[in-house]
Amino acid sequence: MGDESGDGKLRGTGALEEPFEELPEKPGGIGSFLASIRFLFNNPMTRAYLKASSKRVKCVEDGKEWDAPIIYHSLAAFAGLRVTGCPITARFLSWMLRATIKAGMKLLRGNIDEAREALKDPALRRGIALVLEGLGRYGVTVPQKMPAPFLIVWNFTNMCNLRCLHCYQRADRPTPDELTLEEKLMVVDQLDKAGVASVALSGGEPTIHPHFYRIVKELADRGIYVSVATNGTFFAKKENLEKAVKLGLRYVEVSVDSAKPEVHDKFRGVPGAWEKAVQALRNAVELGVNNGMATTVTKLNLHEIPDIIDLAEEIGVRRLILFNFVPVGRGEENAWLDLSPEEREELFRMVYKEMRRRKLEIVSTAPQYGRIVLQMSGGEEIAPTHFYVGHNKIVKAVAEFVGGCGAGRIYAALQPNGDVTPCVFLPIKVGNIREKSFREIWDTAPLFQQLRNRELLKGFCGKCPYKYICGGCRARAYAYYGDPLAPDPGCIYNKAEWEKIISKHKIRLRSPPG
Repeated sequence: MGDESGDGKLRGTGALEEPFEELPEKPGGIGSFLASIRFLFNNPMTRAYLKASSKRVKCVEDGKEWDAPIIYHSLAAFAGLRVTGCPITARFLSWMLRATIKAGMKLLRGNIDEAREALKDPALRRGIALVLEGLGRYGVTVPQKMPAPFLIVWNFTNMCNLRCLHCYQRADRPTPDELTLEEKLMVVDQLDKAGVASVALSGGEPTIHPHFYRIVKELADRGIYVSVATNGTFFAKKENLEKAVKLGLRYVEVSVDSAKPEVHDKFRGVPGAWEKAVQALRNAVELGVNNGMATTVTKLNLHEIPDIIDLAEEIGVRRLILFNFVPVGRGEENAWLDLSPEEREELFRMVYKEMRRRKLEIVSTAPQYGRIVLQMSGGEEIAPTHFYVGHNKIVKAVAEFVGGCGAGRIYAALQPNGDVTPCVFLPIKVGNIREKSFREIWDTAPLFQQLRNRELLKGFCGKCPYKYICGGCRARAYAYYGDPLAPDPGCIYNKAEWEKIISKHKIRLRSPPG
């Protein structure tokens, strides 16, 4: 089963089924890079040396010794870094890998110089190394299985200085079993050795924790992309954000739930929260750090999304992230905030149109957005998850490779006490890093294995022609059905499921209590 493109035909799920001659002359660096490695490394011979190249060795990259897979060192050399001191076998495998990648990019007419420039970023090298290691271990799968997640969302602490209506953590104060600093440093080491490319520190409110700066530096020193999801209160003081950036913070995401201060403050439970959040974003823009404004869309702010987009543009943020509401944590008691399937569909159709005419990127954590973009663009554009929308046919070719909802597949969550879950919104414990290594949990947790197999999805989600680029939100399925493989009732194709839920919980879902 494949995706339904603008010509009305169902396309298969294999890679690169469109003729190469239809591709643009310069389809880009990383898009063609991903497509080429998926195309060329799906045979026994190339998979064999990818497996061999997954071995960790010590090499010197531009004067600094790195203990990393041979694949990672090969990508560093491909990017033009000076790589020395590797074992002879590693040097040979590295040469083979680089030669194959160059051949693949030439075949797809990719921009090699652009790819090399991008791969100078150690975090991106870590991510691509994961893809290559996954191809070596599993071959091409749909969606692609990975030996480690691209992203860990680390709920760093349960302490928080706000009282948000929708908080998935019920955050207020630290839990007595929170990881110690020594244990947090052990986590950093484990994530590094697993090959994780990116860590997002969340909470609670991570920035007010005494360990925040130390862990930012430890992660960044290992080449991991460090980001933070924050309410902005701490970073309203520019010097606080500036210090974090100097230590290695590369992305700051601040939550703003309304263009109106009084609405945001009511939602967040503390007067003055809006002013500080907006100031934190202005500070990020001024300092030049990558940034985003995050908005959880609910019945309270659905009508003012255009105003929120205006606010984001006025501040000058790089992207607006529209979060899917999931009734979990404190949000479970406020499930009336949730959108109907019709409201969600209309929202994302409007958002796509807005993004086409705006100067900022607008993305969403709702996997249905990928399907809506594909439909509205006549099959020409795609939002593989919530990080990219593009008019590049090669990127579209790898959309199923990325695969929509990433819970337990390309990302996972780490709780303040070391519990590992598939997603911060999907509170099913699959292990604890105090008892097992993260890599062991990632490889063996039964729930993770289930989430990586879209053939196990139930209801229409399991039959949907878009299941490989969407797959529904597994956290919403669990919140409403107690089953992470159940249908996502937020999709227009599951309207009947939503109506059943409404009829069962009329008062709770149709309007606010009281």
